[in-house]
Amino acid sequence: MSETIINKVKANTKLITLDLAKLFHDEKPIADLDIKQFLHMELLLKEADFRAHLIEFDWSQFEGKYLSVFCSTDAIIAPWAWMLITTHASEFAKEVFHLTKYEVTYELYRRRVDNHEWSQYQDKFILLKGCGDIHVPDSIYLLVTNKLQGVAKKIMYGEACSFVPVASR
Repeated sequence: MSETIINKVKANTKLITLDLAKLFHDEKPIADLDIKQFLHMELLLKEADFRAHLIEFDWSQFEGKYLSVFCSTDAIIAPWAWMLITTHASEFAKEVFHLTKYEVTYELYRRRVDNHEWSQYQDKFILLKGCGDIHVPDSIYLLVTNKLQGVAKKIMYGEACSFVPVASR
């Protein structure tokens, strides 16, 4: 007769490990586009030339990706130029942002955090996983801590074998 072996430590633990990278795991990749290449001498916005460059550009490379659009030079870019870029890019890109790649990553995480059901952690001991293959912006840990305060009984950071207590109530 075979008996089922039960890990009583794991089965009876109140500790819930949250891997914040998993909030983001199915997002599309983020590409970036520096628009200085569409400017005269990488600095001046000439409408006719700008429009021609946008028409000639291969936007299909951003198919299904989030697109971070920026200008790395000190050019003054009129709002309509960003709007034109969006009209061309949005045919292929999942979404177009006038943000840095890092800021796009933060925005996508923020959306996931805002839509997550935090009440499921009521009176639980929560460990925010600290290591992983996918970088989670530090600011997301702050955002999640704000969401968990007042809900979780205890918030910790790190790994189950070595964690740092952050907050408790």
